[in-house]
Order: sequence, then C-alpha cells, then structure tokens
Amino acid sequence: MMTDIIADSLTRIRNASMRRLESTDLLHSKTIESIVSILVEKGYLDSYSVEDIGNNKKIIKVNLKYDENNKSPINELKRISKPGRRIYKGKDEIKRFKNGYGTLIVSTSQGVLPNDEAYKRGIGGEVLCSVW
Repeated sequence: MMTDIIADSLTRIRNASMRRLESTDLLHSKTIESIVSILVEKGYLDSYSVEDIGNNKKIIKVNLKYDENNKSPINELKRISKPGRRIYKGKDEIKRFKNGYGTLIVSTSQGVLPNDEAYKRGIGGEVLCSVW
C-alpha cells in the first residue's frame, strides 16, 4: 500500500525525465494536480491533462519538457516534508531557494503555492517539495 502519493508522483516524473520519455502518468489528487500546475507554470514541465480512466478514477498525464540538447530543465526534484517528519517554514524562511533559480512548493492555508507567491502573500506553510 502506498502512503505517500506526492513522493510517488515526484519519483515518476524524475524517472521519466532520466529515461527521456515523452510523458508519464500520475495518480490523481487535488494536491498532485496543484503541484504539477506549478511545475508547468514555472517551466519545468511542458503540459498536463487530467483523464478519466473509468470506474470513478482519474490520472494526470504529464508531458515532459526538454531543450534542443535533449536535456531536462529539472536538475533535482526532491520531497522535503515526509509523512514521518513534516517540515514547516514561516514566510521569511521561504523567500528564496537556490538564489532564485529553484522553487519550493508550499502547502498553505490559501492552497498549494510556489515560494515566491507565498512570500508575496505573507504566509508560510508545509514545504512539500523543491525543484531546480
């Protein structure tokens, strides 16, 4: 039984990126969809779509992005807060990540947000993952 759907989704994206696959399928949840939409918005992934596979179940089909040298823009995709140890940061602690080259994805009271947006709104939260 899988207990951490976020870690599973990040691992699927990381593995597909290393294998240079066009796309990969993720299990659907609102949190995963929010994380993927942030990754698309920040330019780490190309696009995504939510598909109904019947039996009241959905998947998220993620299209990966590569440059002209067939290199992925994702250098590292890492789960920060885990089910056994949650990591919370205040608004001042999430200001910048990797000198502005990376992104922290934060679960806040106003939804799942990238670190720069959470800082602008003046809120902190649980740091779900980091990407750069």
